[in-house]
Amino acid sequence: IDIEKYLEKRLGMPHARKRLLVEQEFEHNICGPASGFCHLENWYSFHSIVKNTLRLFGLYQRGVRNTLKTQVKHEYYSFQNLPEEFNGYTILQLSDLHIDMADETRDKIIELVENLDYDLCVFTGDYRKNTYGDIEKTLFGMKAVSVVLKQPMYAILGNHDSIRMVPELESMGMRFLINESVEIKKNNSSFYLAGVDDAHYFKADNIDKAVSSIPVDAFTLLLSHTPE
Repeated sequence: IDIEKYLEKRLGMPHARKRLLVEQEFEHNICGPASGFCHLENWYSFHSIVKNTLRLFGLYQRGVRNTLKTQVKHEYYSFQNLPEEFNGYTILQLSDLHIDMADETRDKIIELVENLDYDLCVFTGDYRKNTYGDIEKTLFGMKAVSVVLKQPMYAILGNHDSIRMVPELESMGMRFLINESVEIKKNNSSFYLAGVDDAHYFKADNIDKAVSSIPVDAFTLLLSHTPE
């Protein structure tokens, strides 16, 4: 697949080329295109220093064990302007999976989510462990997770993610909202789901574009990997 042509058709030429150019220029850097937003993990010694420090204090193996203690957390929200048809509507949110980090963690996530009951699934970024480089292991891990999930699935990109992942992830049934929105319908009612590109490191968000087609009085949920 021609990634550039796919993204230009999918997102429009300006955003696709800008995002690809920013990745090429800044992906390996410690600091991104905006000052004050950095990936310290891009420093070549960072991982070794963290790992050896944890080992020095006897905390490394505890950290490894903690990665297998992933749990499902239930949150309940009430909104006055949410259409009544969506009373009890359940959204499964998966975020910061860093799915290529460890096979055991990936398998634990699959075990937790494959039998859950929900109406909609959203992925809110950071599928990859590293902030640059190979994406194949990430795609392999996300394929294993996506096949046990129900449709519909919507997603956004995080600061660890390359936009080059989008074509393959969308082929798995994940519809990315990259400064875009979608109407979620149930019977005669609906709400809107909007999503922005990474606002933290790549500074590629455009919330005005994301909500441009949403009616002013419509109930809307925004997907963003970061509060910026």
